[in-house]
Amino acid sequence: MEIGVKLKEARLRAGLTQENVAEEIQVTRQTISNWETEKSFPDIVSVIKLSNLYNISLDKLLKGDEKMIEHLEKSTNIVKSNQKLIIAIIINVMMLILFMLFNGLIIRNQYLIMTSSSLGIIGTSYLFYQIIKKI
Repeated sequence: MEIGVKLKEARLRAGLTQENVAEEIQVTRQTISNWETEKSFPDIVSVIKLSNLYNISLDKLLKGDEKMIEHLEKSTNIVKSNQKLIIAIIINVMMLILFMLFNGLIIRNQYLIMTSSSLGIIGTSYLFYQIIKKI
């Protein structure tokens, strides 16, 4: 059974209107309608709120709906990719600071020049890779 049908049936069993549900989980009535007609899907936080409101397990609510599971997987992957992007930015900023602090030492040693250049290229490449993945 699709998530929209499950949501509508659960709402009707609970004796609630779309407006009541919208107020409870702090979205618009139109959003509830879109979820029930599967024009859009709720995010994981809203699914948990709906599960609590309708007193139905997440397992019953989500199991068997491939579209909804795919939507939630994409949402989760976005969070993970944001974390990787933030880590890449932090690493690049730290390397830049280190290069500026040890500039005098690096210039005098050919091996340090090669090592720091390689680290800079790898770090920047990883940062660009994360940015391109976001696009």
